[in-house]
Amino acid sequence: MNADLIKIFAPTGVLRASLNVGNPVLANLDAQGKPFGISIDLATQLGKKLGVPVELIVNETAGKSVATIEAGRADVGFFAVDPERGKDIAFTAAYVQIEGYYLVRENSSIQRNEQVDVSTNRVAVGKGSAYDLFLTRHLKQATLERVASSQIVVSSFLGKGYEVAAGVRQQLEADTKGMGGVRLLKERFMVINQAMGVPKSKGLEAALFLRTFVEDMKAQGIVKESMTRHGIQGAGVGPAADPKLDPLNAQ
Repeated sequence: MNADLIKIFAPTGVLRASLNVGNPVLANLDAQGKPFGISIDLATQLGKKLGVPVELIVNETAGKSVATIEAGRADVGFFAVDPERGKDIAFTAAYVQIEGYYLVRENSSIQRNEQVDVSTNRVAVGKGSAYDLFLTRHLKQATLERVASSQIVVSSFLGKGYEVAAGVRQQLEADTKGMGGVRLLKERFMVINQAMGVPKSKGLEAALFLRTFVEDMKAQGIVKESMTRHGIQGAGVGPAADPKLDPLNAQ
């Protein structure tokens, strides 16, 4: 392993990995508060490849995880790919793809995604989440109601009487399990590409190394094995990266 590359990735001698436990597909906390999940498994594998110990930096939301990287408090992170975040972060190709869905009340007249974007609808979203950023660009009439985190989207939707809640399908399903009076719409409104990312300030060599690492993890079946071991359903391993894309510019 190139000593200069190790220094680039872990200038403190420790690989600091920024996690988002607000997305249950990627990371969770056990009863003792210890993080586990796909992100943790990949961070551990990257630390082994670089030959350095790993420090897991836990964030409750995607926005905080991005801010951790941007403030220089972490060396790598796990994020949904988005052009806004891509200004400062070089993303790999997706290691996992998940889906964004809308939740409405059972008696709502809304049956299809295109019926959401009307001026009378208020859509609850987790502030700074991938689907918040996506819907900010795509919804023209509906009002986005940004709540503190993805974990309270459903409770805010119910408690404040919003017409729609938006989120990761697995999160919405988990938060409404056993609950009557609500339903998911039948089709996703977006595919969320979950990737690893490194600050662009670390340079092209680091971005290429991380992209290759993620491709190896997918090709070797490590991502799929991790998903199976953690009981992740409704998500899939990301497709192979386009080798012609520049990781410093690709979104």
